[in-house]
Amino acid sequence: MSTNLYETLTKAPEPGRPLIFAFHGTGGDERQLFQLAGQLAPGAGVVSPRGDVSERGAARFFKRTAEGVYDMEDLSRATAKMADFISAHRALYPDSPAYGFGYSNGANILAAVFLKHPGLFDRVGLLHPLVTWDLPQALDLSGREVLLTAGRNDPITPWVQSVRLIEDLQRAGANVETDVHDGGHELRDSELAALVRGFAD
Repeated sequence: MSTNLYETLTKAPEPGRPLIFAFHGTGGDERQLFQLAGQLAPGAGVVSPRGDVSERGAARFFKRTAEGVYDMEDLSRATAKMADFISAHRALYPDSPAYGFGYSNGANILAAVFLKHPGLFDRVGLLHPLVTWDLPQALDLSGREVLLTAGRNDPITPWVQSVRLIEDLQRAGANVETDVHDGGHELRDSELAALVRGFAD
């Protein structure tokens, strides 16, 4: 395990307070969600990595071959690397619950890690995720708190895909809260308010 696998902004949590992992969208960086993450829960720590893949100069967490078409081999690589990174940071603060949230590509790498290693997170916020792969049939997310936000007219994340993911998460036993608007891929205030509620004690 290593905490040095990504360019990262960090803030230590106060004793017993949550450690919040923040994952930016395509073209963002470690600064994009750092301040927001620090405001979600009093005394929380923050770990905000920068994606290690460049797509025409835009940082991402894994490669894709076209819009909505993932390089699944690279997604597997990125998932393993990120799980190692998260585990290393969690080990520094064993008494802190771990929360994670991500937007767009950041939501996708968070979903990939969470679905493969659900024990790494106590709560997650997936803001406009696009999960294109099938969830394992034996996946057990009992007791895990998940917020999923979406736009019904999102050109990047089709609404039908969001509905499928919500149903799959519920089928796996997760406690799923949703915030859905009639817009597109943009983040709206209602989504951020839902995230604050979801990460509040």
